[in-house]
Amino acid sequence: MHEPNAGFPDAQSPPVQRLRVAVVTETYPPEVNGVAMTLGRLVDGLLARGHAVQLVRPRQAGDAVPRAAATARLEEVLVPGLPIPHYRGLQFGLAGPGRLARLWRGAPPDLVHVVTEGPLGWSAVSAARRLGLPLTSSFHTNFHAYSRHYGLRWLGAAIERHLRGLHNRTAATLVPTRALALELADRGYASLRVVARGVDTALYSPARRSAELRESWGVQSGAPVVMYVGRLAAEKNIDEVLQAWRAISTRVPAARMVFVGDGPLRASLQSDCPEAVFAGVQKGEALATHYASADLFLFPSLTETFGNVTSEALASGLCVLAYARAAAAELIVDGVNGRTLAPGTPGAYASAAAELVADPGRMSAMRAQAVASIAHLDWERVHDAFASVLAEVVTRRALAAAALRPGAAAAGPCGSPSPDPGPRILRSPWARRR
Repeated sequence: MHEPNAGFPDAQSPPVQRLRVAVVTETYPPEVNGVAMTLGRLVDGLLARGHAVQLVRPRQAGDAVPRAAATARLEEVLVPGLPIPHYRGLQFGLAGPGRLARLWRGAPPDLVHVVTEGPLGWSAVSAARRLGLPLTSSFHTNFHAYSRHYGLRWLGAAIERHLRGLHNRTAATLVPTRALALELADRGYASLRVVARGVDTALYSPARRSAELRESWGVQSGAPVVMYVGRLAAEKNIDEVLQAWRAISTRVPAARMVFVGDGPLRASLQSDCPEAVFAGVQKGEALATHYASADLFLFPSLTETFGNVTSEALASGLCVLAYARAAAAELIVDGVNGRTLAPGTPGAYASAAAELVADPGRMSAMRAQAVASIAHLDWERVHDAFASVLAEVVTRRALAAAALRPGAAAAGPCGSPSPDPGPRILRSPWARRR
């Protein structure tokens, strides 16, 4: 593997061709999760650049017909779905490869991009390959790691084979961090490309800090607010949030704990931590105001592929305490704009949290560095990178088709005219300082 440029197109690169992209996913806004949020942004970016998008997804609650599109270049194709266990509101898509092949045979897209690895994703891969369409995918969720949190550890290896099998049938798999690309390459994944996830710095900003909201939480003047934002579920390592909060409240009794989000552990958390504020799911400006009104952000998850909440919290001017995984490993310089820890030492996370809250000057210094540390994650650059990768795959397939004409050399696997060079790596400028 090699490390070319920063993973974004060069500023002097010519504009990419306009494409018709079929995006296949089992989650999409207004569903609330990191994959849906990221995909909604990426679709908007494609449309803004003149591309056309055919969005294939399961029906959501209240979907009788596809939603009215804001542009003629967005088409929604709704398919039946079944609820995903333990994930209320999300569904597996059930359209088979035959249905998708019929859909695309009549009006073939330039490229099929598969976002999720459920039945709908597999059907899309099979249909696209059957029709010889250029095909890419995104790796968003470590489902093999989730299995241990639901008593299904024995399924981990099978889930890994399932994920690897799907992604290795595509010409490129997009991942959000360099570390994940290297990890997946070691696990046998091929043709990896790094495209970061952006953060909306106009929405997430320290300027949204609200004294009124803090007062509604019962926060005393000058007291610190500790926050967790995300799904209240076992795979997010919520037990460590509770342990950290107990250590914090012992050392700084005036501190306040706020949980933002929902999930299967909410009732037990409210029972174990009745003094905390449970704000439920927040969106848009309300979510941004919640972030900005806190001081310390706790995110001990070990199962993330990225963790959008990390960049959102930094953009909001919070000190973030996380394990050195996923986005935290690339965006946080330990002791400068937050704290990162190596996992595996019992009690270390709780101790670090208590030490931060007990030293408001140190925490304030890290908060002052947080916003500048994620300035490079501008969504426009991410949109350009995403569109560029898709256009490159389409071009490679066209070159491969030309190479297969009589008298031309044979193409490589997945329609590539030459061996894939391996992951294209994105590095945060902050990561270089470590």
